[in-house]
Amino acid sequence: MRAIVIRLWRLYHTPQGKKVVRYGMVSAVSALVAFTTLTLVYGVFQLWTEVPSAFFSNIVATFPNYFLNRKWVWGKSGRSHLWREVVPFWVMSITGITLALLTASLARHFSDAHQLGHVARTVVIVGANTAAFGTLWVLKFMILNRLFRSLPDPESDEEADLPSNARNGSVPTSVSEGGTAEDGSTQSATHFVEGAPD
Repeated sequence: MRAIVIRLWRLYHTPQGKKVVRYGMVSAVSALVAFTTLTLVYGVFQLWTEVPSAFFSNIVATFPNYFLNRKWVWGKSGRSHLWREVVPFWVMSITGITLALLTASLARHFSDAHQLGHVARTVVIVGANTAAFGTLWVLKFMILNRLFRSLPDPESDEEADLPSNARNGSVPTSVSEGGTAEDGSTQSATHFVEGAPD
């Protein structure tokens, strides 16, 4: 167990690993929102049957999923681009929701065939919803990684603001050298050299 924790900790401190870990955390938050909503509208208040309940709960969970992924995982800020970000994200989400509706329908038929009680039916539909989105988890990460182009790291920004000679590891140095002209007078010249003086 300790070795797994250490490996995850090291993975988190790589750029790609940090994305994966944060993406997983956002997925967990979204799943919690979806499952809580589903449990409330179907299991507690019994507002709708399995399919519309699954549809509503997943639509609700899509909103925090989008904003958390965009801002926290991929570091995007500012206004969202409708055609490059919002529309593709919702297409993916609707695809996942369609799969969730299919699994919800299968869960309903399974529950009817086995004459399950309401509590057992709730467990079955929540489990089916989990399975539906679990199958899309890796694929969605790959698509989002292309969809949300990450911003440059803060270290890269700071480095980009430095002069080119500072980025190369050299520091401008002002050297005043006194020289003697042929007539015996003293003159000074200021030279800018990079790095250590020769």
